Amino acid sequence: MRRSIPLAVSAGLVTAVVLTGCGQAGQGDATTEDGRTKLTMWTHSAGNPAELEVYEQIIDDFNASQDEYEVVHESFPQGAYNDAIVAAAASDDLPCLLDLDGPIMPNWAWAGYLQPLDISTDITDSLLPTAVGKWDDKIYSAGYWDAALGIFARKSVLEQNGIRIPTVDDPWTKDEFSGILATLKAAGYDTPIDVGAEDTGEWWPYAYSPFLQSFGGDLIDRDTMLSADGALNGPEAVAWGEWFQSLFTDGYANSSGTVGNQEFVDGDVALSYTGVWNALASVDAVGDDLLILPSVDLGDGPKIGGGSWQWAISSSCNDAEGARKYLEFSFQDKYITEFADKQIVIPATDAAAQASKYFGDDGVLRPFVDFSQKFAVLRPETPAYAVISSTFETAAKDIMNGADVKTTLDNAVTEIDTNIESNDGYGFQ
Repeated sequence: MRRSIPLAVSAGLVTAVVLTGCGQAGQGDATTEDGRTKLTMWTHSAGNPAELEVYEQIIDDFNASQDEYEVVHESFPQGAYNDAIVAAAASDDLPCLLDLDGPIMPNWAWAGYLQPLDISTDITDSLLPTAVGKWDDKIYSAGYWDAALGIFARKSVLEQNGIRIPTVDDPWTKDEFSGILATLKAAGYDTPIDVGAEDTGEWWPYAYSPFLQSFGGDLIDRDTMLSADGALNGPEAVAWGEWFQSLFTDGYANSSGTVGNQEFVDGDVALSYTGVWNALASVDAVGDDLLILPSVDLGDGPKIGGGSWQWAISSSCNDAEGARKYLEFSFQDKYITEFADKQIVIPATDAAAQASKYFGDDGVLRPFVDFSQKFAVLRPETPAYAVISSTFETAAKDIMNGADVKTTLDNAVTEIDTNIESNDGYGFQ
């Protein structure tokens, strides 16, 4: 999981896009000197050499495999990427191919930035459901991978404290988990669990709305996508908020740590609620004592967030057929495996997972595949998600800091519903 950035554009960034982006965007002169059609691509991967290495290999292989198209890519820093897309769309200067964080896709499709993906269903049917993005009953995006969350623990710590080791089929219950946290605090852990509350942005709905869903609440009424009333402020949601707040008031978690998993690696906390991207470093540090455990069943089964970065085709692409040919070429299992093993993310196909060093049946990170397949829930597939995300983050932080739960959730519902109404329901009836 990587954070989505709210849809906002600064004047300075618009200028930067005009200066650096339009020469490679989807409009205008689009042929090479040898007559190939240029397919321009933007990614959010600047500063991530391992990710770029795989993309560049795919691009080089595709360009060498045929003489009709040439893919040309440009990478942006993740923090500036969404703004760059919005600015390019405003100036009708989008690239042909672009990657995007899955939850933001419906907003961009609704806004007219994207066209249906229309690649082979043999490919999309083979992917994890959370690696396929849909809007208005059409597929608009697809990705090579997904991420997943779990609870890291040391086997020795659990055994020393008489704590049962949970499984996918028999996870910890809410009451059991509360007792575990109390036991670990009594054993000398000032803060028994690191839940990553010092992080910001998309981490909050990605990490903590699954707890809400495990209580039986949600971010919005998914039957209509027209209101959060009852889902985000009903009895189940209030129960979630009171439980979430108690993690901090009871001293089981705090928001004063460092982003990442270092407190767990150093043994300062007994448990860590974190993602696959931190797993290999923990394996290296903790060794055979490391346990990767499923999330807690808070009443309606364990839930974790699903959906991460995916590929899409802009509505203004100069040659959508060529873009589809590139994407179909890129979804070869060998590339998906290479991407997963270099980025430490879950391969989106079973064949790629089985070929992985880490995610095959006997791989050290295999539990994350099982968690993703069994527990992953997509964030709501609605153009309103950008507002839902930021509103939930604010509300959850206020609850963490002691605000009245019901009042806070009622206010969040009002903010979300007002946005939906002001946009005529974003196309939902």
